[in-house]
Amino acid sequence: MLKIAVIGSAQTVMGFKALGLEACPASDADEARKALKRLTAEGSEYAIIYIEENLYVQLSTEIDKFKDSPLPAIILIPGKDGSSGLGLSALNAAVERAVGTNILGD
Repeated sequence: MLKIAVIGSAQTVMGFKALGLEACPASDADEARKALKRLTAEGSEYAIIYIEENLYVQLSTEIDKFKDSPLPAIILIPGKDGSSGLGLSALNAAVERAVGTNILGD
């Protein structure tokens, strides 16, 4: 069975743990990078990995390796301070790659 994980600040990920997702609290980019590496290792069973938007800047190289892979789907989510717009931008780009045009609008 495929699994879902969340990487981000403790305040962000603990709510997801109550829903049965694996919570990977990360206080900095190095901890998040280690969690991402573990979750995406060969033989991993993770289909979806949610990552807090504020970590994307530091992890963009690692995250971008998976943008054209079907698994795992890496999805940016807002953190406790709200959305910076990165998640929506990434979603628009993914839909545009898949469909060939931006059907979601601006």
